[in-house]
Amino acid sequence: MQLLIFKPEEAQPLKYYKFKNTELGKVHSCIPWEELEQLFPTTQENSGRKSWLNNKGKLALMFLKSYSGLSDEKLIERINTDWAYQMFCFRLLGDHEEIKDITLPSTIRSYLSTNIDMDKLQFILLKHWKGDIKYFNMLLMDATCYESDIRHPTDVKLLWECCYFVFEKLLFKACKDLNIKRPRNKYREQREKYLNYSKRRRKGYKLTRKRKGSLLYLLNKGLNQLQEVLNLGSVHLTEKERAKLRTIKKVRFQQQYMFDNKVERIDERIVSLAKPWLRPIVRGKETKKVEFGFKAHILQAGGICIIDHLAANAFNESTRLKQSFYKHQKIFGSATHIGADGIYATNKNRCFITSKNIITNFKKKGPRALTKEEKAIRSIIAKERSTRMEGIFGTHKRNYGLSKIKARTQANEILWITFGILTSNAVIMSKKKEKKHEKSTYGDQLQLVA
Repeated sequence: MQLLIFKPEEAQPLKYYKFKNTELGKVHSCIPWEELEQLFPTTQENSGRKSWLNNKGKLALMFLKSYSGLSDEKLIERINTDWAYQMFCFRLLGDHEEIKDITLPSTIRSYLSTNIDMDKLQFILLKHWKGDIKYFNMLLMDATCYESDIRHPTDVKLLWECCYFVFEKLLFKACKDLNIKRPRNKYREQREKYLNYSKRRRKGYKLTRKRKGSLLYLLNKGLNQLQEVLNLGSVHLTEKERAKLRTIKKVRFQQQYMFDNKVERIDERIVSLAKPWLRPIVRGKETKKVEFGFKAHILQAGGICIIDHLAANAFNESTRLKQSFYKHQKIFGSATHIGADGIYATNKNRCFITSKNIITNFKKKGPRALTKEEKAIRSIIAKERSTRMEGIFGTHKRNYGLSKIKARTQANEILWITFGILTSNAVIMSKKKEKKHEKSTYGDQLQLVA
């Protein structure tokens, strides 16, 4: 398979003219594709079937995925029927060509997550956009949680998933392969009891604790019986099965500790068997006190978001004010104003801010009263932080696929979040450049009239 068209503007000038005047075309034009292509490793594997997309097209597909909000299957269907989407990905299909591989976005996502440095990708884009950003001396910061697409976890659900995998996927399958009799256990009986428990509308404390105890006993027995079968030496587990089995053993230890000591919290607590890297993130919201996903510390300068820190574990965002200041300084220069909520107003942060002569919206400490000008400036900073920062989080989650992230690996989830935020930035920058172009065109027309 050969890539027919590398430069659509040369082969299809009329289509390219129409494309570049759409919102999608304007987003495409504000991304430095040549610089981003340099992030790919110099030595790439040539074995196997050649990809439909070149390196720039692979990056473009990830931007397009976040921009459209479509599933992988619907995205491929749209690319096959929409020449604007094809131009965005640097690949115009022939009349009789059709991409039938619906796993193409997933394959590219897995490749990029292991071969591209997301921090360098973000840095290149921000450096490219720097000249079109105004008022970047005001630094806003806040933290949010980008939730993962998992069902709400409970201890009983988690223990049952572990029992199901140990018995159905490993033990019973191994016995069938070896043609031996299944060991005696209470798996079928406990399955009926779990189904009856899950159908109850109200689940009391005593009943829940009884279910936990029964499932813990069943899980311990299943792991011991599985080990006896594995000791026969005729059964070999795959690497994924071994990794999941290690996770289950860790879940058993954590749940047994919480059950014996009657506590509900433990360090590094696993809440999902499919995504063991996730941790409970306590947010303190009215509707969702706890969320499950990656916690992100986001900076904003001139309306553009910067990912400062992204982690599955919970962290205190107030400790990152100093690092955030220097990251902003590396890209845009020193910040003269900082907007953040009350959690950042620690004595350590106040000392650092005072040493840098930075104006903030923090509550005043000390006997001296604020002047009218100082009050006005603090009010403006507070309003910018509360409207822009909180608003951009909602925009990310509603419009760029970050409400429930469906990635299956930790690296893919980080890539999903990164491209969602960078795509939002690209849309904002395209609108800024359009306004700048309209002003310059209007100024030229006034000069001609004069």
